[in-house]
Amino acid sequence: MDWRRARQAPYNAGMRADTVSQISPPVSRPEAAAPALAVVEVDQIFHAFGSQRIVNGLSFSLARGTIACLLGPSGCGKTTVLRAIAGFEPLREGRILLDGKVVSSAAGGVPPEHRRIGMVFQDYALFPHLTARENVAFGLTGQPRAQRAARVDEVLQLVGLDGVGSRYPHELSGGQQQRVALARALAPRPELLLLDEPFSNLDVDLRERLSLEVRAILKAQGTTAILVTHDQHEAFAMADEIGVMHGGLIEQWGSAHALYHQPATRFVAGFIGQGVLMPGRLRGPREVMLELGTLTSREPLALPADAEVDVLIRPDDIVHDDASPMRAEVLHKAFRGAEILYTLRLASGGRVLALVPSHHNHAIGEPIGIRVQADDVVAFPRAAR
Repeated sequence: MDWRRARQAPYNAGMRADTVSQISPPVSRPEAAAPALAVVEVDQIFHAFGSQRIVNGLSFSLARGTIACLLGPSGCGKTTVLRAIAGFEPLREGRILLDGKVVSSAAGGVPPEHRRIGMVFQDYALFPHLTARENVAFGLTGQPRAQRAARVDEVLQLVGLDGVGSRYPHELSGGQQQRVALARALAPRPELLLLDEPFSNLDVDLRERLSLEVRAILKAQGTTAILVTHDQHEAFAMADEIGVMHGGLIEQWGSAHALYHQPATRFVAGFIGQGVLMPGRLRGPREVMLELGTLTSREPLALPADAEVDVLIRPDDIVHDDASPMRAEVLHKAFRGAEILYTLRLASGGRVLALVPSHHNHAIGEPIGIRVQADDVVAFPRAAR
């Protein structure tokens, strides 16, 4: 989704106090009309359980063929949004449109079975007494037998399971069960596919591989999809567009690259990737002074002159350089195969993270040379201490 299309209630009255200043326009949500060809539009929706608000004025829209992700920690409201789109949860306020037609509002909604939405649940929800073929065929009622059989064959082949159709769920691996659930959701040719933490029951290696394979399948079919997850690696692997949720709102909507390199709020900066916020001070409209040296922005920073700021420093912004006069002490190290993630203590006692090729294997307590090389300058007004 283009950043100009996303909308959020808190931004209608102006940007938040912790909004980032960076080298490109903030990926925020100015008021704008949803695109005419949007498959799904979520418009200022609110949902609550009793007196506890879970979703708090959330909006976004998706063009056809887009794979989007709602990413956030447990309890942020992302699964509730997915269930509201599916028709499983009512709305207190706002509305949800599919293909331009209102399917949910505070006045009521279209039943889930009439929304042409497919859903892949966290536990796959396969029928244990039905074979893989029978599970996939379950949603194809009302079609001639030959047509149903042809469609089942088609989607099983699509997900790479054309040889296991006669097996029962307990005879399949976790990855195969996940593929059956995907095939069942795709079989009726839904307008929209919803995936609720679909890889959470799989081991890390299989999760990463399947997320890439599922993305390829959805793209091949031109399927519009929304993934819900707390795992940013899944989100990065699958989604074209990602909305980072916090407290029932979308803090920022954009590409994985934009969320990592140009976070719009402190929460996004802390939730996406790793990094530290270092104290600094503006010296002119483009320069920030901090303990590591001077960072220069390609564009003016939208902060007051001489302002005290907190600057985001990612592990990949710190370069290991034996020739550098700046030294830092190794406090911790985490071996990651090709790289080592070092936690380093600066002369002031401040700490930074550095991602270094693993052939640079330094001991705890050893001083090493470093320098800062940040391509994106991200600074927030100084937080109260």
